[in-house]
Amino acid sequence: MRRSEERILTTHVGSLPRSAELSDLLIRDEAGEAIDKTRLARLGEEAVHHVVARQCAAGIDIVNDGEQPRVGFQTYVAQRMKGFGGESKRPSPTDYANFPMFAAQWARLAPRRTKVRNAPQAIGEIVYDDLRSAEEECRLFRAALAKQAGKPVETFMTAPSPGIIATTLLNAHYDSHEAYVFALARQIAKEYELIARDFILQIDAPDLAMERTTLFQDKSTPEFLKIVDMHVAALNEALAGIPRERVRLHCCWGNWEGPHVDDIPMHYILPALYQAKVGALSIEFANPRHQHEYAALKKNRLPDGFLLMPGVIDSTTSFVEHPEVIANRICEAVDAVGDRSRVIASSDCGFCTFAGGEMVTEDVVWAKLESCSEGAAIATRRLWGSGA
Repeated sequence: MRRSEERILTTHVGSLPRSAELSDLLIRDEAGEAIDKTRLARLGEEAVHHVVARQCAAGIDIVNDGEQPRVGFQTYVAQRMKGFGGESKRPSPTDYANFPMFAAQWARLAPRRTKVRNAPQAIGEIVYDDLRSAEEECRLFRAALAKQAGKPVETFMTAPSPGIIATTLLNAHYDSHEAYVFALARQIAKEYELIARDFILQIDAPDLAMERTTLFQDKSTPEFLKIVDMHVAALNEALAGIPRERVRLHCCWGNWEGPHVDDIPMHYILPALYQAKVGALSIEFANPRHQHEYAALKKNRLPDGFLLMPGVIDSTTSFVEHPEVIANRICEAVDAVGDRSRVIASSDCGFCTFAGGEMVTEDVVWAKLESCSEGAAIATRRLWGSGA
């Protein structure tokens, strides 16, 4: 995994907006409707080429495929693994209960959605024995990269943590939540290993923070932290065959522009995050509920060998952050870490974690990423000197 040795590098968390037609086909395919599969494949391929080129044009150093062929960042696994069926009854975040007017507005803004709160559930043994879709996704990304005149510094591809799969596609088969999470770990490890052969593997694990206000909202903080420890242990089992420097871990409090008043403070979860067998942590720092959390990093320093990918642009708002603001945030992250080479500027979360669920339009996304690149250049001049 590359460090910011000579300048502040830039990346993002993963998902990027899809076209309206691609989103529609992905949603309809997930719903079991008859669609033109050839058309879906063609649109997916075109979309990957498009987002790779736009990331490079925006000056992003570490790029991915934008998760374009997937209906959702974690729910896609139900289409690749055996053992899922029926319908989960996932609870809504506490934001919805605490702020009913907000909940009503959110429902109006997203009348047709992917299966997020009603995803399939585990109704039998989970088995991942057909990796063709994952292999095709990797092939599309390699092909898109080959067409770029200027090569990115590094590449990554995302995959969900066992914990976020288990808390979204709920358990109706295994004897316990723990047994289910470890069963998922053993199966998703196959996709992890496939991705890590060619790309840096990013694990998306919002379960390590977000689930405090969702599936485990009835638990006490100590009870939730025990669950987090177990989720990290399962993740480490799934990553056993992959060098930690090939893995980055994303953790967040939920990718929506909501109140977030019940979010668990970062200082509670940092010890568990530090136990993950990864080389970098991607954490939100741009949204207003967590901009102060660098204080937690100063009190509980990032372990040696870990990189930090702080969110310096917000993935839920259409404000295009000024490059000077971004530079300030990068420098604050460097101050908290104590080493400029261990900081890579990123976004808070993905820009389109579910097909059709964009909170920020594509043109604004590219403007935000361009501003991130400009802000990183300003921070570089501050941190390395005016000649950098």
